[in-house]
Amino acid sequence: MPFRPSQRINALPPYLFVEIDRKKAAAIEAGRDAINFGIGDPDLPTPGFVVERLARAAADTSTHRYPSGVGSPAFRKGVANFMRRRYGVSLDPNGEILALIGSKEGIGHLPLAVINPGDRVLAPDPAYPVYHSGTIFAGGQHVVLPLDPERGWLPDFDKVPTEAARGAALMFLNYPNNPTGACAPLEFFERAVAFARRNDLLLAHDAAYNEMYYGAEPPPSVLQVPGAKDVAIEFHSASKSFNMTGWRIGFAAGNRDVLAALAKIKANMDSGQFAAVQEAAVAAFDQYDCEELRRNRKTYGRRCRALAAALSEIGFAAGEPQATFYVWAKAPAGYDGMAVVNKLLDEAAIVCVPGAGFGARGRDFVRFAMTVPQERVETAVARMRDLEW
Repeated sequence: MPFRPSQRINALPPYLFVEIDRKKAAAIEAGRDAINFGIGDPDLPTPGFVVERLARAAADTSTHRYPSGVGSPAFRKGVANFMRRRYGVSLDPNGEILALIGSKEGIGHLPLAVINPGDRVLAPDPAYPVYHSGTIFAGGQHVVLPLDPERGWLPDFDKVPTEAARGAALMFLNYPNNPTGACAPLEFFERAVAFARRNDLLLAHDAAYNEMYYGAEPPPSVLQVPGAKDVAIEFHSASKSFNMTGWRIGFAAGNRDVLAALAKIKANMDSGQFAAVQEAAVAAFDQYDCEELRRNRKTYGRRCRALAAALSEIGFAAGEPQATFYVWAKAPAGYDGMAVVNKLLDEAAIVCVPGAGFGARGRDFVRFAMTVPQERVETAVARMRDLEW
């Protein structure tokens, strides 16, 4: 019998980064010197003290057995300590913290735990694609929460149709934002929590980039809002902050009933993260304001500012990023994002991502991940300036 994929697989849009990686590989195979601004995978190393903790933990044979599915007591206690020191948020390690195999895993599984087929899920546009795909896997209906540059890429809750708001079971938010680099103040989260409470829905905030900021004030947590745990959970990750994308470790925090449901899904899907990786993550979160992270922020910030300034001179509209290591730029007149991507790849061997991959409202934009060395950024800028726009 010929294989036929499930309807939910057919409903998924092509996963953007896989397609970009395919195009990059084809350029390299053709012998071209490709500069890859596609996937947000840090090129800087994981801090040495984290690697050392992993080595010690991996040598301990007690870590070689199945780990705790919800996270080891030491991991959950370490996360609680991090959230208290960083945000002033008090969390019970036994119920209000859940270990994840990277925040992407938790975000993707959350709809399976909290919505029923046909339920509506409010998700930003543009946005990280996993909010949409997780909704599809759970049989939910994706409802767009528009983000506009005129509002600093923050949604206007007052303009969400009453029917959509009251009929929704879940809402995703993400600040600092991927792909736009926008940040949100604590006052915004106060409005978001009030909106969730008013409409009896769960607020899921993706805070994967909270330690990757360039201003004087670090981004807040939604859990800093009084009463937020009644209606919200938050996802954190070691991936981008500590250059640990390949390690696959993160956590969810907040409402204990939601986390218990997510833990039940995970218990049927995975067997937890290697205990030695959990120990290494505790070391990372314990030193969230270490010199290595401050140096990393300076490096990424310097790269982002250099590219944003050059793009603006060429004819793009690229503001100076507030956070993340992405430059989100509006295409020059006469181009949309896909046309820019094709032009840069075909004529300059530069890989970037079309904004349409993050939603319809990103159609005229492109995203550059600044995870390449400064000298390669300068080479890319020189190539782009040589093109006719």
